[in-house]
Amino acid sequence: MTLNELKHQGLKKWVEEAVALMKPKAVYVCDGSQEEYDRMIDICVKGGLATPLNSAKRPGCYLFRSDPSDVARVENRTYIASKTQEEAGPTNNWINPVELKKTMTELYTGCMQGRTMYVIPFSMGPVGSNIAKIGVEITDSEYVVANMHIMTRVGKKVLDVLGTNGEYVPCLHSVGKPLAEGESDNGKWPCAPLDKKYISHFPETREIWSYGSGYGGNALLGKKCLALRIASVIARDEGWLAEHMLILKITNPQGVSKVVCAAFPSACGKTNLAMLVPTLPGWKVETIGDDIAWMKFGPDGRLYAINPEAGFFGVAPGTNMDSNPNAMRSIEKNTIFTNVALTEDKDVWWEQIGYDAPGKLIDWKGNEWIQDKANKAQEPAAHPNSRFTAPARQCPAIAPEWEDPKGVPVDAILFGGRRPSTIPLVHQATDWVHGVFMGSIVGSEITAAALDLKAGTIRRDPFAMLPFCGYNMGDYFQHWINIGKKTSADKLPKIFFVNWFRKTKDGKWLWPGYGENSRVLAWIFDRCAGTGKAVETPIGYMPTVDAIERPAGVSEADMKELLAVDIEGWKKEIADIRENHYPKFGNRLPKELMNELDAIEKRLGK
Repeated sequence: MTLNELKHQGLKKWVEEAVALMKPKAVYVCDGSQEEYDRMIDICVKGGLATPLNSAKRPGCYLFRSDPSDVARVENRTYIASKTQEEAGPTNNWINPVELKKTMTELYTGCMQGRTMYVIPFSMGPVGSNIAKIGVEITDSEYVVANMHIMTRVGKKVLDVLGTNGEYVPCLHSVGKPLAEGESDNGKWPCAPLDKKYISHFPETREIWSYGSGYGGNALLGKKCLALRIASVIARDEGWLAEHMLILKITNPQGVSKVVCAAFPSACGKTNLAMLVPTLPGWKVETIGDDIAWMKFGPDGRLYAINPEAGFFGVAPGTNMDSNPNAMRSIEKNTIFTNVALTEDKDVWWEQIGYDAPGKLIDWKGNEWIQDKANKAQEPAAHPNSRFTAPARQCPAIAPEWEDPKGVPVDAILFGGRRPSTIPLVHQATDWVHGVFMGSIVGSEITAAALDLKAGTIRRDPFAMLPFCGYNMGDYFQHWINIGKKTSADKLPKIFFVNWFRKTKDGKWLWPGYGENSRVLAWIFDRCAGTGKAVETPIGYMPTVDAIERPAGVSEADMKELLAVDIEGWKKEIADIRENHYPKFGNRLPKELMNELDAIEKRLGK
């Protein structure tokens, strides 16, 4: 499509202004077709940025290698530029929006010289859904266009819904490396130096400006930028929830289904749970989403969730047929791999893929690499944050309702973290506010491998939203409390906290995890149905020792330890929250959460 074919005059004017500022050699409006996707990939292959993989083993798959400086989200260069620093809150980087726009406008000036400007109309969520939102991303990266094709719904059908005056979130992106006449990237990933990278969000005006990075969440602006940072602000203003949560559907042997949303910090098994293969006979888990949930109230007063994404942008290392067989099957075709290793027969390999490296590889930096198990200091062949981008429709466990524009009614919400002690295998909130308290204290214990913090301390990541909340997190907690007042208690999802990572004193896992987590989900299912056996404790409802069917290798004594209330451990937990965590939020911390803290401390006793 051409710029003149745009019927939305406000959108057309915005694009024209971007053209005048960035000075591209050409402008192209994306139509979302397969031919367009193939053309983007072909440009990348011919430019030396992409390698076609073995068509017999991985049809339609390609490998990209990014610049070593451009391999992950850059949180210290990610900004919430609200009008005041107080609105951004203590957990976000803030720059005055006028000052930031001035800086970035200078960077954007002429930044697309020698490149094509692509205009990507995209829908987060099924096109036309009343829960979905539309964005338009301007970019000069074919890699971004191809990935957005997989991760969102792109093209003319989105423009049709937008009409002549519909609302959209404007998203500006450039890799920040203009080309002189006749110059090319010469197979090198284009990006700017770290001190010139900006991933900026303007909550009041609902704008996203990104410069200097071509990678993942910095450049695919529908993902974390729109779907969480900007959407969380829109959700606050409109009375719904935009959350960093998976969505799964679980069905019992009698054919009854429940929907569960779950928020875990990174490295806590979110994607694995979303695509779980249950070990419990007769139970079935189906995937609706693995990363983001948008929840709005339906006419019946219940919260309905959609997955606003159309694909999976998953971490490759650690993904294997044991940890996540459904993910492995999802990436067998039509997948973009970034920063994994390349085998001699043009297949992909990464650490913990489930088998040794098959001979000589090309690592993620483009160098020859031969596995040396004796060398513990050997650099990994795949970057630890290497990724796959795959269409969600390819997942063998995808639920039939995953694209239902009405969404699916949510029965339970789970929070969790990586905690070797104190936090039990599972416990349930006594009510909605107690559940908000649970979400507000989410965290994982720091290991000795993390050099920036003392081992054994807790890195808090409230609601797993710490890097993604687009406004003051104290106000975010209050918004969750307010959501609970919008309907009757019996229509709200029940809230639980899970911890798959308990260890014995000598460091052995108490719970096997993976597919065995279906046993915990079954108890949660039963609690939502009003049948699960539980006891009331100082920290909430917990399963009786016989309420969860034990997997092989877990003794009754193990189960008692997994489900015990560690009084002394919880007293230390309360003290850490009171002294180190909650004070960060100052007078924006809802009094209800401090009351909840006091009440739990009182129940635990002196």
